[in-house]
Amino acid sequence: MDGSGNSLASGPEGRSKRVAYFYDPEVGNYYYGQGHPMKPHRIRMTHSLLVHYGIHNKLEVLKPLPAKDRDLCRFHADDYVAFLRVITPETQHEHLRALKRFNVGEDCPVFDGLYSFCQTYAGGSVGGAVKLNHGHSDIAVNWSGGLHHAKKCEASGFCYVNDIVLAILELLKYHARVLYIDIDIHHGDGVEEAFYTTDRVMTVSFHKFGDYFPGTGDVRDMGHAKGKYYSLNVPLNDGIDDESYHSLFKPIITKVMEVFQPGAVVLQCGADSLSGDRLGCFNLSIKGHAQCVKFMRSFNVPLLLLGGGGYTIRNVARCWCYETAVAVGVELEDKMPYNEYYEYFGPDYTLHVTPSNMENQNSAQYLESIRNRLLENLSNLQHVPSVPFQERPPDTDLPEEEEEDLDTREKGRAYSDSESEEDEPRRSRHQSPNDAAISRRQSPSARDDRIKKEKEELMDEGSDIDGDLPKAQQEPQDDQPTAMETDAKAEEKCSSLLPDAPSAPLASSADTAHEPNEQSTSNTNWQLVTTSTAATAAAMNARSPLAPPALNQAPPSSTAIATAAWTPPTSATVVARLPRFSASSGAPVAATVTATATVTAVTSSTVANSPAPAPVPAALARVTEAPTPMTP
Repeated sequence: MDGSGNSLASGPEGRSKRVAYFYDPEVGNYYYGQGHPMKPHRIRMTHSLLVHYGIHNKLEVLKPLPAKDRDLCRFHADDYVAFLRVITPETQHEHLRALKRFNVGEDCPVFDGLYSFCQTYAGGSVGGAVKLNHGHSDIAVNWSGGLHHAKKCEASGFCYVNDIVLAILELLKYHARVLYIDIDIHHGDGVEEAFYTTDRVMTVSFHKFGDYFPGTGDVRDMGHAKGKYYSLNVPLNDGIDDESYHSLFKPIITKVMEVFQPGAVVLQCGADSLSGDRLGCFNLSIKGHAQCVKFMRSFNVPLLLLGGGGYTIRNVARCWCYETAVAVGVELEDKMPYNEYYEYFGPDYTLHVTPSNMENQNSAQYLESIRNRLLENLSNLQHVPSVPFQERPPDTDLPEEEEEDLDTREKGRAYSDSESEEDEPRRSRHQSPNDAAISRRQSPSARDDRIKKEKEELMDEGSDIDGDLPKAQQEPQDDQPTAMETDAKAEEKCSSLLPDAPSAPLASSADTAHEPNEQSTSNTNWQLVTTSTAATAAAMNARSPLAPPALNQAPPSSTAIATAAWTPPTSATVVARLPRFSASSGAPVAATVTATATVTAVTSSTVANSPAPAPVPAALARVTEAPTPMTP
C-alpha cells in the first residue's frame, strides 16, 4: 500500500457516494465501569475528528431512533430483553440467578443506562439497514454498532444486543442474500450462530484463533444443513501485517462476491485488529484496515459499516475517522487538525501511526493452505441460491424528527480522568464536567416503583426475571401450560423473517436415535452439553427465525456430543456449552445458551468409545457430557 495519507486514489473507487452517518451525542456518556476496556467515549472522539476534518459536511448525519422491545425481540428472547430493560446497578443484587443465566457480570457489567445504550446502538444499525433498503443511501455508517458476540439469550464479550443480526434481518426484507464480513480480531460468533443453518446469509470472519476469546471460529466450521459452506472462518496467528492480511482478504472476498452475489454487505470494522491495540495481537496499519472498506466499496453494492472492538481508543478514533473518509471518497491530510481531544494523539499528532516490528507468525505456507482450503469450500457452493416467493414483512419506518445540530456537542466525559488509560493524557482544560446523565436519572423512589411495576407485569406473563423455572416446570399439572406452550407464545412474538423454515425434530436419524418409550407420558427436562458449534447453533435457533438442524448430524469438526440416559420427553430444555474465554482476562469461563423445543427422539452415543452414563430417575433425566476434552 502506498505511503501517502490519502484515503482514496483517483478513479472509480474515488467517486463520491451517498453516505448516511448515524450518531447520538449521548453515546459517549455511557460507562462500563472503572478499568473496563470497552469505552463508548471513543465514538465521541471519532465524531470530533470527523467534524474538525470537515467530513460531516459530506455526510447525511442522522440521530438514531432507539430500538423498541419488539425490534430487539426479532432475534433476542423476550425474557432476556425484559431482563435488560429492568436491571440496574442498584437492583442487580436482587437478580443474581438471572445475572448468571444471561451471562451478565465481569465482561458484561450492569451500568447506568444499559438498556438505553443497547437501544441506541441497535437503532443506529437497523436505521442504516432501512436507509439502504429504501435506496436513500449507498453506504450507511454506525460506529456505535457492530457488537457481534451477543447471543439470543445471553450477553457475551462486552456485547448485550446483537445489532448486526437485527440489521441483517432488516436487510433480508428487501435482499435475497446478505453478506456479513468481520475484520475484528475476535471471531464473530454471535452472527455466525444466528445464521449457521441458512443459505441466505453468508458470514466471513477473519480473526485470531486458538486460546483466545471466544474460542470459536475453526476453519472446519462451515455451516450446517442448508447453510453448509455459507460460514467461512479465516483463523489467523499473532502479528499478521497488511500484506499477509490482504493476501487472504482480497481473493477470498472476490470469490465470495462472484459466487454468492449478495444484495447488500455488512462490514464489521472492529479496530482491535490494529497494531498496538490494548487487547489485540495483530499488526495492521490504519491504511491496511481501511483497505477492506475501500475494497468492499468498489463493488458498488449497498454497504453497512459498523464498529466493534477497539481498546486503544485514540487509534480507534483515527481508524474510524479515516474509514468514514474512505466511504465518502475524500482525501485527508495526515496532520491532524486541532480538536478537543488533540492531546490524546501526541506526540506526532498525525492521523496514521506506524505499525510495530512484532513478528508475523503467519507463514506463507500457512496463509496459502488457508486460502486454498476456503476457495475450495467456495467452489462447492450453489451459485446464487434462490429464494421462494413470499409475502415481505412490513417495513420498518423511521419517522421524521427535528434536526439537531450535532456539532454542538457536550465536551465532558462520563468517567474521570484518573480512570482513563495510563498512556493517554488528561483531557483539555476547556472541557467542562458533564452532569447530563445524572440530571436525567429518575429519583430512587420513582425508579423503584417503575421497576416493581414492570417486574409484576413480567411475572404475570410468566417471565423468568429472577432466573427461577416457570411454575409449569416446577409443578407439572394438567391445567398448567407446558414449557413448549410457553415458548410458543414467545415464538409468535419473534416471528420468522426467513422463508420456508422447515419444522424438523432435533434428532431424527434412525441409526443414531432411540424411539420414545410408549409407556412414558410425563414431560421431563433434559440437557445437551456439547462443544459443537452446530449443536450450539441448533440450541440457539430452536426459538429463532431459523429452523433447527438435527443435533446428531453435527459437522466433522465437532469434538464432543453427549451420550444419553433418559425418559423420552415430549418437550425439553436444550442447553449447549461452548469452550469460552473471558474477553478481558483471557481466562476460561463457563457459559451456556438455553432454548426450548419439541423432541421426538434423543441421540444415543455419537462419540466413539464413549460409554453411556448410568440411567437416572425420570424426573431428573439428563444428557451428560461425554468424557472427551474440550478444544478451544
